Amino acid sequence: MRDFEFHLPTKILFGKHELDHLGQEIRENGGSKVLLAYGGGSIKKNGIYDRVVQALDKAQIPYEELGGIQPNPRVDSAREGVKLVKEKGLDFILAVGGGSTIDCAKLIAAGALTQADPWDLVIGKAPIEQALPLGTVLTLSATGSEMDDSSVITNEATTEKLGWASKYVLPRFSFMDPEFTYSVNEWHTAAGTADIMSHTMENYFSVNDDAYVQDSMAEGILRTCVKYGPIAIKEPENYEARSNLMWAGTWAINGLLDTGKTQAWTVHPIEHEISAQYDITHGVGLAIVTPRWMAHLLSEETAPKLARFGRQVFGLQGDDDMDLAKEAIQTLYDFFKDELGIPMTLKELDIGDDKIDRMADDTIRHKNGPIQGFVEVDREDVKDILLRCLDEGVER
Repeated sequence: MRDFEFHLPTKILFGKHELDHLGQEIRENGGSKVLLAYGGGSIKKNGIYDRVVQALDKAQIPYEELGGIQPNPRVDSAREGVKLVKEKGLDFILAVGGGSTIDCAKLIAAGALTQADPWDLVIGKAPIEQALPLGTVLTLSATGSEMDDSSVITNEATTEKLGWASKYVLPRFSFMDPEFTYSVNEWHTAAGTADIMSHTMENYFSVNDDAYVQDSMAEGILRTCVKYGPIAIKEPENYEARSNLMWAGTWAINGLLDTGKTQAWTVHPIEHEISAQYDITHGVGLAIVTPRWMAHLLSEETAPKLARFGRQVFGLQGDDDMDLAKEAIQTLYDFFKDELGIPMTLKELDIGDDKIDRMADDTIRHKNGPIQGFVEVDREDVKDILLRCLDEGVER
């Protein structure tokens, strides 16, 4: 395990009645005029919007609204938010929603204190040296953006979907009420579960790093998703299932699991190119790509870790690591398809092979060369993985 530092100052307020403290938390973090950012309007249908507004009104905190933030959030929404913050003299960003809303809010927070275009912050053309304070009210268990410093933004003009990060946009606090996820439909519950699992697996799959503690925690998070994802789909108001998925999503990507590790993520960069071209649901894309990525990289070197994954997460048994690794990959594929109900081919999403070469090129271009992940992945590897995703099964 390599040397590391770990510091995570986000305050979590978890439970059914914590939102009563929203005004107090905003005040304590320097907020006096708030930008209330949210998505397509579901929070107005399920009562969450009313709860948030009542808390702001009770604390006598004025606010302006930015609604309509899209899934796979667009840089244009961030530009609109930055403009509103500057015009109205707002000093705090409150994101109410899932990862897309929070990711967009992070870019608004950073863009509000610079003259640079928000996209220049994403691509690193302009530095991020400060940001407005940001808080969140989480309504979807998936991305973990409520407790990390990262964001993913889409630029429709350039058909790019890119990740960026800054310590300045780490949320000051996040309210996490599992009941706020009761209204999440089957599709997004399944996609969110797959997203949590993908974050965990991106951190988990590595070799020779001696990170036994982190890997054991990752296995626990994966088992949590395997147990509670299907329950949440069948029983959307099961508090135990929703709360465990919500907490799993936070810890999958807040830095704990990759502390002491060195590998780069591989599945996410590939999926980002699919989403950039076709605007599909992120978690669904991750579910489609992950088993094919595993099958592509299977070797004598990687089989032991894949076999451990099968034993510890799915309870598979067997002494031959190669055979067990193959069974683990198939079991993951079957779990996504049969237990979560995710379509497991790109063709089911009306995606053909016409942009495979472009997506392979862009994956490597945006990573500035081969990805140094669980195994090194170059352009031809990405192309093979994408081709595997067109048809059923994990083998070509």
